[in-house]
Amino acid sequence: MKTRIFSRLLLGLSIVLTVFAAQQVQAALGESVDSVASDQKAISAVRRAMKTSTGYTVHEIRSETITVREYVSPSGVVFGIAWNGLTHPDLTPLLGSYFSEYQKAMTHAHRQPGRRHVTVKTDSVVVEKWGHMRNLQGRAYVPALIPQGVSVDEIK
Repeated sequence: MKTRIFSRLLLGLSIVLTVFAAQQVQAALGESVDSVASDQKAISAVRRAMKTSTGYTVHEIRSETITVREYVSPSGVVFGIAWNGLTHPDLTPLLGSYFSEYQKAMTHAHRQPGRRHVTVKTDSVVVEKWGHMRNLQGRAYVPALIPQGVSVDEIK
């Protein structure tokens, strides 16, 4: 009897925590610089560095398995994300509102056998993944949000 009550209590607590955690994760790509902190929590990472360059600022967050760099325009909007590590990150919190568009495009993408590079382009967002085991990389960006004078090649 006590085991059943304890199991139900744990189940209820896990549901509440899951809903709470889902509300805490905010979108990063296309959102304000404040979302960097949310992404840091979402991937259980530590903010390591912030580097300012001409036309943008890069916020770097690291976990044990992955490093994520978020590119922020002078207006405070995240226009690009790049990563590298042992795995690809969960793109749900990183792509935010663009995730459903990316996910839909992924179902129609044709992957060529033997290729380790995948590019998904939609009307709004571009997501690229490449690499090999223990060295997986990628980037995502919104072409319309890239500041003037900044090249796509700088998102790396």
